[in-house]
Amino acid sequence: MKISTKGRYALRVMVDLAIHDTGEFIPLKRVSGRQEITIKYLEQIIPSLSRAGFLKSSRGKEGGYRLSRRAADYKVGDILRAVEGNMSPVACMDDDPNRCPRSGWCPTLPLWQGLNKVINDYLDGVTLENLVDQRRSMDGLDYSI
Repeated sequence: MKISTKGRYALRVMVDLAIHDTGEFIPLKRVSGRQEITIKYLEQIIPSLSRAGFLKSSRGKEGGYRLSRRAADYKVGDILRAVEGNMSPVACMDDDPNRCPRSGWCPTLPLWQGLNKVINDYLDGVTLENLVDQRRSMDGLDYSI
């Protein structure tokens, strides 16, 4: 499994919006500049995040985007699934229940099920807030002792 640029950039956008969250809408141009992602590419990512209910938007002079809830309420797995789709390591894990005709006797199925569980448990165990906290500590902005 490989996370695409779209998935990586979606996480960067969400972290950026969380770090700069003041309750105001943030213009896409600012996010683009800070993250060095073209506005055109961001315009391909934002609709998936909006459809998933992760962002609120406003048009006009004071328009832009902001998170629809607290950073702690976003799981990284949910963000990635919103833009990437299913995070399964192999196609036969995409369906639940598994519709593969070989599933009843496939000797590798338990391996793929285990890997799928590890991937999803890990991604769902990390929140957007965790990434924000990590970024702030990298910047030396975390003053906790």
